[in-house]
Amino acid sequence: MKHCKKCLSPETMQYIKFDEEGICSVCRQIEYKKTRINWAERKQWLNEIISQYKGKYLYDCILPYSGGKDSVFQLWYVVKELNIKPLVVRYDHWGFRPLIDENNEKVFKKLGVDVIKFTPNWKLIKDLMLEALKRTGDFCWHCHTGVYGHTMQIALKYNVPLLLWGESTAEYMSLYTFEEMEQIDKERFDNMMSLGITADDMYEALKGKYEKRDLYPFTYPDSSELERIGCKSICLGNYIEWNTKSNVETIKRELNWSGHEVEGIPPQYDYEKIECKWQGVRDYCKFIKRGFGRTNHLVAIDIRNGVLTTEEGLELNKVYDGKRPKTLDLFLKTLGITEDEFYAILRVHEVSPWIFDKNQVPEGKELYDMKQWGTIA
Repeated sequence: MKHCKKCLSPETMQYIKFDEEGICSVCRQIEYKKTRINWAERKQWLNEIISQYKGKYLYDCILPYSGGKDSVFQLWYVVKELNIKPLVVRYDHWGFRPLIDENNEKVFKKLGVDVIKFTPNWKLIKDLMLEALKRTGDFCWHCHTGVYGHTMQIALKYNVPLLLWGESTAEYMSLYTFEEMEQIDKERFDNMMSLGITADDMYEALKGKYEKRDLYPFTYPDSSELERIGCKSICLGNYIEWNTKSNVETIKRELNWSGHEVEGIPPQYDYEKIECKWQGVRDYCKFIKRGFGRTNHLVAIDIRNGVLTTEEGLELNKVYDGKRPKTLDLFLKTLGITEDEFYAILRVHEVSPWIFDKNQVPEGKELYDMKQWGTIA
């Protein structure tokens, strides 16, 4: 299987391209980011956007929030650097780990913000997770569409036209570049969040078990409704130079935010995807389908930023990627499927030239807080 000669990203990665030197398109995008963008100018563009909305609505912006490193930094930056009043919108995907609530209490108290938390129907979520796993090999359809679709609906309900999201996806993949000033719109929602599967599709797949209105949180609003409020939905990472390690240092120092262990990830990345119980399983699904996991993603970022050498990254990949997560047992019990059924579902989504062999997979270790999760019915 072909890998980028610099960052080690594989050819099975979605949207990736390689040039004649064997360097991937994401590495080239980061080179552009570091050498061609005038960040002072882009920050001025952001200030001009903010000036159009500040003080003119009940809230100056809507800020989607999970409690992970990126959304916490977004919130800190909006309150402390941009000095505007956000409405924080949380989509509860039923997978938050215990530390998240502790972190969020510290963050919300220190920053003094209004927060809305939406928790969807758990029975529906379980069914959507299984259906999405079958259709795409990724059970997180409800989370992706809920975070984006429902947050946009909150903007409509509160008549707040400005939404501020986190980093540009050009940091990690090549569907968009830093030159394009990526918008969070219906096209992006279809390409990256819903993967072309609509809420109506899910309603039909679940064969009348739920009403159509039960699927509203996963629906992107009509463009006419967003145009009515003059909606502008943008990535902060297109206007400020995004640096994850620096951002994490900021929120740990300013907000006393805490990281912790995540399945399949080296301990030095204690900030990555700490919010979700199922992250280890999701990364394992990616490994089964595409031959790489979260560690590969993380070391690629650090190699591009000059924090790791390619050789150091390769060694971390060997040690941490591709282990069977301990949380898989609880996941299978939650969805009511066997491990053989799990592998059979994912085999359909395997991306050539990768070939997965479950007999070559070592067992991962149990997370320290799993006993606090209880049983999931």
